[in-house]
Amino acid sequence: MEMYKKSYFWPLVALCVVSLFLFLGQTFFNTRGEPREAVVALSMLQQGNWVLPVNNGVELAFKPPFFHWCIAAISTVAGAVNEYTSRMPSALALSAMVLVGYVFYAKRRGAEVAFIAALLTLTNFEVHRAGVACRVDMVLTAMMVIALYQLYKWGEKDLKGVPWVAVLCLSAAALTKGPVGIVLPCLVPAVFLWIRGRKFLRIFFSFLMVAVLACVLPAVWYWAAYQQGGDHFLDLVLEENVYRFLGKMTYASHENPAWYNVMTVVAGYAPYTLLGLVSLFFLRYRKPQGRVRTWWSRFVAYIRNMDDARLYSLLCIVIIFTFYCIPKSKRSVYLLPIYPFIAYFLAEYIIYLRHRHLNALRVFGSIMASLAMLLLLVFGAVRMGWVPDSLFAGRHAAENIAYMHALEDFPLTVFAVLGVLVPVAAACWYFRVQRRNAADNGIIYAFIAVIFSIFFALDGVYQPVILNVKSDRAVAEEVRRIVPEGRLYSFRTDVVEGNRMHPFTVNFYLGDRMVPFDCFTPPAEGYVFMGGEMAAPFLERYGAEFSLEEVYASNHRSCDDKRYNVLYRFSRKQAEP
Repeated sequence: MEMYKKSYFWPLVALCVVSLFLFLGQTFFNTRGEPREAVVALSMLQQGNWVLPVNNGVELAFKPPFFHWCIAAISTVAGAVNEYTSRMPSALALSAMVLVGYVFYAKRRGAEVAFIAALLTLTNFEVHRAGVACRVDMVLTAMMVIALYQLYKWGEKDLKGVPWVAVLCLSAAALTKGPVGIVLPCLVPAVFLWIRGRKFLRIFFSFLMVAVLACVLPAVWYWAAYQQGGDHFLDLVLEENVYRFLGKMTYASHENPAWYNVMTVVAGYAPYTLLGLVSLFFLRYRKPQGRVRTWWSRFVAYIRNMDDARLYSLLCIVIIFTFYCIPKSKRSVYLLPIYPFIAYFLAEYIIYLRHRHLNALRVFGSIMASLAMLLLLVFGAVRMGWVPDSLFAGRHAAENIAYMHALEDFPLTVFAVLGVLVPVAAACWYFRVQRRNAADNGIIYAFIAVIFSIFFALDGVYQPVILNVKSDRAVAEEVRRIVPEGRLYSFRTDVVEGNRMHPFTVNFYLGDRMVPFDCFTPPAEGYVFMGGEMAAPFLERYGAEFSLEEVYASNHRSCDDKRYNVLYRFSRKQAEP
């Protein structure tokens, strides 16, 4: 590796480790999405079936298995599937994406802009959240983005040879979330090369070859999975990969209008969207010259004369964003592949502001440093008991009060104190740099350090304390104490065809022992777990055959379905003589 890359590369590796890997296991699962993925890996190891395991008693995984293979492989080494091992594939994927992106841009646009872009990628809200979560989205994003970098390099070589790294990444992307992982990364470089004047037929057949090669490994899995799952598996594949895109799913799934994508990117790039807003007050504006036609001609000429790496990055943003505006199903994480390319342009913009409008960076940095100090002041006020419970009202008042008391009562270890003070130290360093009236990189790295420190404190101290109160883990532990082994049952009335809900968090912490009551022939007696309000519908449906006895009422609002769940003992009634 060239020296200009080495000077930033290893510090970037260290930052990835510190910002992503230290606290992966601190926060318990507190949404149904994470245990829903983790339990697939757990069922793989329990059943010895790495092709199409069944979890929650009846469920096939909604996504292909590459992400779950990663969790299972890491957990095999670690000895158990837990929060840390389940989130580690996402952290590894984000680290790989950031480091490969740094090398890519360092070679083509300079080490400084590449390093700043890498830091921005690590410290925006949406990417950081996905990088420390047990969800498929970051692994899919990393495989797609790395494939995009590799296919650009293949274009630089005039499409000679076979881009095997890209092919493997595309295969992994398809095995993470389906064909979209191949289609989009092939579409962007194909359009780029066509704009740059390459022959259409050569582009078409070259990328067709890449796509076909990338389909080989996924095809092997799809064939093996079909042998196990049959038509039920095929219906699930069509539902997730075809009907979702066409808006013909059997159930509503994240249906949102096109403007939703704009809103999620603006919100997802926090806190740097604030920098963009602040900078608007420092730019100099000129009245547009000429007619619309003239302006359009200048814009087209600008695009044509744009540097290849910049144009390619722009196309990655525009094509991927436009693609995900088409289907009705829209989520913020679908747009994660555009975030590294936005970071590149944002890095260039920050360098421009450093040279022309340094005060914009100072104001933004001062706001972030003030927020870092305010975080400590708010924590201190809560810790001292100065925030009354009466401040919270409304539907979620009890939960918010519980979160506040958790912050007030948790033990302040040496590490917790250090975690709380890190943002303050970073803020003090920022103000010191600002006072030096520095016009060099110091102010940029100073405010990015403040943002890093805020994420550090949130991940290491505040978030675990608050979100562990939200988690159903304590409920699962109490259920395990009462029923230490054997099958348990769940009961729900909101059963949606093709998208059955389960008590995912409790089931994961119980070791995937819970199955739907209506899908199995129940024994003469056993235990059923359900919301307290579900007892009446249960007896209405099964009361002629079974009686219920309350064993444990959780008094905890579930993080899965917001219900207050209860464990009942059911027993078959004796037949009358």
